[in-house]
Amino acid sequence: CNTRDVTVLNRTRLSDAIFDMIEYKAISVFLVLVICGAGIVGNVMVVLVVLTTREMKTPTNCYLVSLAAADLMVLVAAGLPNISDSLAGTWIYGHAGCLGITYFQYLGINVSSCSITAFTVERYIAICHPMRAQTMCTVSRAKRIIAFVWICTSVYCMLWFFLVDINVNKSQHLECGYKVSRNLYLPIYLLDFALFFVTPLVVATMLYGLIGRILFSSPIPHQVTATPEPWRRRSGKEKNGVDPQGSKWFPGTFHSRKVTKMLAVVVILFALLWMPYRTLVLVNSFMDHPFLDPWFILFCRVCIYTNSAINPVVYNLMSQKFRAAFRRLCKCGEEELPSRSLYMATIGARCCPTCISSEVG
Repeated sequence: CNTRDVTVLNRTRLSDAIFDMIEYKAISVFLVLVICGAGIVGNVMVVLVVLTTREMKTPTNCYLVSLAAADLMVLVAAGLPNISDSLAGTWIYGHAGCLGITYFQYLGINVSSCSITAFTVERYIAICHPMRAQTMCTVSRAKRIIAFVWICTSVYCMLWFFLVDINVNKSQHLECGYKVSRNLYLPIYLLDFALFFVTPLVVATMLYGLIGRILFSSPIPHQVTATPEPWRRRSGKEKNGVDPQGSKWFPGTFHSRKVTKMLAVVVILFALLWMPYRTLVLVNSFMDHPFLDPWFILFCRVCIYTNSAINPVVYNLMSQKFRAAFRRLCKCGEEELPSRSLYMATIGARCCPTCISSEVG
């Protein structure tokens, strides 16, 4: 009887484990598909509306395009392989895929944090030093800074080409993992944690504190008409100004406050959604037996994917210009479809006799 009870108990545990595994795979695939799909569409829309709309080509929006491109890289390189990993239960992309996907994951992650730091500094200069912003906060300068960030981060992330490899896990399945002992990765994780998480948050906290003091405490004029005529004329001709609605060099305007609030929300979401994963990696680096609960790891991953997917939603909710640009982009696609259908119908009518004769023949 005892042997039979043990056998039944083992079978029950096995069936529970199989059910939990199926449940985990189903939930993880569903969440990643929804979040990554929405994030890819949203970030592509951000890039398109900034590149195709003249009034959207401001220094701040250039940094938002860089952030959107980095988020796209995270969603594609980290999110989509996670789906195939869950379905197949093994690594299917080979050695080259392991190196390339890991590289692009960290490249997207690190560039996104650098882009956040860049637009934070740009906002600080534009609002707290408006005279200096006329020469420093320009689209051409923003493009040079973005290129510098991507080049430097690309070189830095090449380190991962030498740190990952294909391994066989306890279940005899292939996985993309550590190449050397896990303890040797502690300096790298600490450096990543300091450079691409702590530093951006410290800089953002300090600068947004100074920005808030200027915007919400100082009695700054709210109307452009309060300025001398020559100054107003020159501001109107400035193509690369900070504020695209005409009040470019007056940081106390309503528009400047709205833009700053929107960017501050992006920074806060970055801090909150990256905190679980960064904390887990940091704590596990000091533990002999790391905490690897699959559901908590899934939670950390979902937070990362959400951080990369949520920014377009924030822009749409908090920026009237982005909302109008998104609406125009969607309407453009809707208008193109009927015109294309009409064109195809006309062509079809012209070719109808030929089509009929060919069918008869």
